[in-house]
Amino acid sequence: VVGDSAEGVEKTKEAIKVLKTIGAFPDAEKAKDSHGIRPGRGKMRNRRYISRKGPLIVYGTEGAKAVKAFRNIPGVEITNVERLNLLKLAPGGHLGRFVVWTKSAFEKLDSIYGSFEKASEKKKGYVLPRAKMVNSDLTRIINSDEVQSVVRPIKKDVKRLSLKKNPLKNLNVMLRLNPYAKTAKRMALLAEAERVKAKKEKLDKKRKTVSKVMLISIYCAQFW
Repeated sequence: VVGDSAEGVEKTKEAIKVLKTIGAFPDAEKAKDSHGIRPGRGKMRNRRYISRKGPLIVYGTEGAKAVKAFRNIPGVEITNVERLNLLKLAPGGHLGRFVVWTKSAFEKLDSIYGSFEKASEKKKGYVLPRAKMVNSDLTRIINSDEVQSVVRPIKKDVKRLSLKKNPLKNLNVMLRLNPYAKTAKRMALLAEAERVKAKKEKLDKKRKTVSKVMLISIYCAQFW
């Protein structure tokens, strides 16, 4: 948080001096050096260049002169506290952006967004959402004496259900369900063998043996 005098900066060189004073200029230089050509086909869709995000300056006075001074610095963005959004505070869904607040902007946060006890003055019915857990140390809560005293003990004798097998694929299970299945299968195999044998004998009877004279006549007819 910096003083409101930063909102009165008019020149870019003065804005750079302010960033160097608060230690934010190295982040702006890092964003400037990351400027490069985007990989892939995005470079052909009016998104040729890509660069990292630098510091975000949040001011509170409408029409501040610092807007024109800071907007010329690559990687640095400036916005009004009443127009904050998630894309500015966490670009790409990544939390932890370097944000520089002016004093007036920081003091307006309670009136714009309210607090846990008081509703917002500018947003009707808006109250800051409370955290689901007061203590985020979940491991400590689980291992505490209060929780462990009411938790059921660990089940050591666990009865596991046996895996059911398909009797159509497993012969032993089929015999357990139907003892006659083995005899029926054997009879089916014997019947199939008899059918194949009978068919072969029938075909052999229909086929006639060709004499040697007939073979010679067929051979000579090919060259006639």
